[in-house]
Amino acid sequence: MAEGGSQFAKTATDEECQSPLAALDGRGWLPADVTGLNVLCLAAGGGWQSILYAAAGAKVTVVDISPAMLKLDEQEARRRNLHLQIVEASMDNLEMLAAESFDIVHQPVSTCYVPDVAPVYREIARVLRDGGIYISQHKQPTSLQITGRDTRQRYLLGLSYYQTGRLPQVDDESYRETGTAEYLHRWEELVGGLCACGFVIQALSEPYRGDPQAPQGSWRHRGLYVAPYLRMKAQRLPRSDQDRSGATLWMP
Repeated sequence: MAEGGSQFAKTATDEECQSPLAALDGRGWLPADVTGLNVLCLAAGGGWQSILYAAAGAKVTVVDISPAMLKLDEQEARRRNLHLQIVEASMDNLEMLAAESFDIVHQPVSTCYVPDVAPVYREIARVLRDGGIYISQHKQPTSLQITGRDTRQRYLLGLSYYQTGRLPQVDDESYRETGTAEYLHRWEELVGGLCACGFVIQALSEPYRGDPQAPQGSWRHRGLYVAPYLRMKAQRLPRSDQDRSGATLWMP
């Protein structure tokens, strides 16, 4: 995807870098000023989030499993004279990062690539400071259940909501990534699992991807019927003494 110029590998533009927080945060979820804050861009290689946060004055660490995507971050940072800490690692194992070392974790759509989202949440809870913000985007479970359309052009939920293991190949791949292993995570895992790791959810939105004028079967047409993504803003609650000792995290 990085080599092919995918939309997910588009680096930050000069215009976006002029107002980086506006580009990053159309909903007003971030602080008005991130200067000096420690920000983790998780599974966010590609030269967009990391560059914009750094341009806004944050101290940025970007973690991604793809060296090709991280190369874009490195190239853009060098070109713009920005400093990044770049780490090649999986989102569910951040052992190289110190506990309670970040003020913000920002994660674009990526949890669909791991079989279990719980280890990801636990790692984020560990590296965030008390009161830290976690902004994330995920694929809607219902969107991943769609397999195709019937003769009346209605979208079919052909996969079980309780699907386990890697998602099979389907006819409708509007919101699937060709050549990747993807997994369905239910709402109780995406939202309930986050709460169980010591977070309180402050905001949740479903970005609109529909277009009434789009041709039937296109991804914009499908977006009229099933929201493909959700975005969440969550805050790390203060740790108890038991939590600090490495025992069980806060539970609701």
